Amino acid sequence: MKIERAAAIPLVVHDPYFSVWSAADRLNDGDPVHWSGARQALRGSLRVGGEDIVFLGNAPQMRAAEQEEVSVTASSTEYRFRADGLPFTVRFTSPLLLSDPVLLSRPVTYISVRIPAEAVFAGSVSLCFTVSRDLVSRSDAVLSAFFGRYGKEKPFSYAMMGRAKQKPLGDSSDNTPIDWGYAYLASDTPGAAVFFDAALGALVLTGTFNEEREINLALAYDDLVSINYFGDFLKALWTEKYPTILDAVEGAFLDREETLEKAAAFDKELEKAALDAGGEDYAFLALMSFRQTIAAHKLIRDEKGELIFLSRENDSNSCIGTVDVSYPSVPLFLLYAPELVKGMLRPVFRFADCPVWPYDFAPHDVGRYPYAWGQVYGLKRDIGLYDHEAGTVCPPVYQFPKGADVFRLEGQMPVEECGNMLIMTAAAALTDGNADFARPYFETLKGWTAYLLEYGEDPGEQLCTDDFAGHLAHNVNLSLKAIMGVEAFSILNRLVGNAEEEKRYHEKAAAMAKSVLSRSAAGDHTALVYGNEGSWSLKYNAVWDRIFKSGLFPQSFFDTELSYYIKKENGFGVPLDSRADYTKSDWILWCTAMTDDPEKRKALIGPVARFLKETESRYPFSDWYDTKTGKYCHFKGRSVQGGIYMPILLDRIRK
Repeated sequence: MKIERAAAIPLVVHDPYFSVWSAADRLNDGDPVHWSGARQALRGSLRVGGEDIVFLGNAPQMRAAEQEEVSVTASSTEYRFRADGLPFTVRFTSPLLLSDPVLLSRPVTYISVRIPAEAVFAGSVSLCFTVSRDLVSRSDAVLSAFFGRYGKEKPFSYAMMGRAKQKPLGDSSDNTPIDWGYAYLASDTPGAAVFFDAALGALVLTGTFNEEREINLALAYDDLVSINYFGDFLKALWTEKYPTILDAVEGAFLDREETLEKAAAFDKELEKAALDAGGEDYAFLALMSFRQTIAAHKLIRDEKGELIFLSRENDSNSCIGTVDVSYPSVPLFLLYAPELVKGMLRPVFRFADCPVWPYDFAPHDVGRYPYAWGQVYGLKRDIGLYDHEAGTVCPPVYQFPKGADVFRLEGQMPVEECGNMLIMTAAAALTDGNADFARPYFETLKGWTAYLLEYGEDPGEQLCTDDFAGHLAHNVNLSLKAIMGVEAFSILNRLVGNAEEEKRYHEKAAAMAKSVLSRSAAGDHTALVYGNEGSWSLKYNAVWDRIFKSGLFPQSFFDTELSYYIKKENGFGVPLDSRADYTKSDWILWCTAMTDDPEKRKALIGPVARFLKETESRYPFSDWYDTKTGKYCHFKGRSVQGGIYMPILLDRIRK
């Protein structure tokens, strides 16, 4: 899809640490950045007619190539340029194919610079491409480097660099790029030379275009160790197939054509589904959120051989495996990789079973990235367990004994996380057509359902996932989550063949729904909180009634709510609720799925697309922004934008 502009455009996007974006209108307007905003300088130039012309990065000493067009798909970003009349394209492909876990995990992006076959030029044209030390170090630390050739089946030239002093997993602070591991630049194009330039502190590729008129590169990253998972230092999943990162790079060169064909086919399929679900603006949002959503995770396998898919709560508090971050993201993964939803849930069930967890409701998270060591949200601050300073790591909370008393009750999200875990577990089970995944956790799920039955219909003062808005009592949308959580347990009982319990829990959910709708009715909408008819909010949690086909809420409820939201819409979207002008883009798209009316869908989608196209805040697709100014409030590069896919998910289920 051709795009005119976006807040930030994905270039090399794999995981929370290996994530490089262009935050400029033109690729040569400035250096690329990490999702956090830290510089991640990549530079590219062509020598045409004896003059160096820059197309990538900040090089004011060079003349800039003319950027003619940008196209974005789920897997790729392609720029079209012209330099002294010579057309050429630059393409970045991070093949995050959800159907192939090893490929999804492999940290190798394809980069190609190509001159069209029909282009005519006199003399030689050469390429210079550099990767700065920014990718491996946040300071001017001494680097180690090497360059040479490798390849058992597919020879290629490569260069690598990294800090001489390595401290893998040496930091768990937020908004920071990696400070350990090694970056690799490689090419299998004959005649291309790849080396380390000590003076520049950069990996460099040079090459002259041959009769094929294309130079292929690969940019890769070896983080050495990816996650500390309940005490085990674990590597990324790709290491199961490839002994070293050089083997992974060789594998990428060997399967390049096949992988690019698969990626192109998937890109086409996804774009068509998005166009059918909501038109061009919606397709734009879906394509711009795909790589971002996946790359806010790390994929590993635990000691049992089970997939573990851990999110990082970017630009928030760096929590790992956050339940209320997984919850909005799951539509994308339910569509294309339900096994990854299970990979999000397993760590939470594991921590909930630890003696240190004292509550009869679900946890919020399992640590702070890259340490899955036990919940940090709501830890008691007076014992120094909640420190965001660079270079700090939270302690292994999962090891603490029963009665350790390290959590603040007022800092928890009881109804929120119980509902989230139940809904996600039921959704994953429905994709399987059985509840085999849920069986080991059934008693835990039953306990969380009991909590929702006792406290969910009219929650007391507590936090929900929109915790930036503060504590709130009598939150109607939170009541809707509790209802859907109880209904989720009814579904799980159906899938295990317990018809009597299925009926019992469904009837309880139906009774709760009837009560909540009656108590929250405010004429042409439902209230934000019980007893305040002048208040209102996006009731995004109710969308699961349509996904589950439960029939707990009448169609008139959805129709009335959607019409009211459209009336409340500002230039960049519908506010989250009546308390402020800010919104959450993922929740707007969840609400969009509450209607089949294409005009209503477009009315809700258009302003969100406008935000991403026009905002002055140059960060990867922020989910929390002001609907009047279009300015980012907080949150960038987060996995929650998987929620953009809710309309496609609903359309697929309803077919």
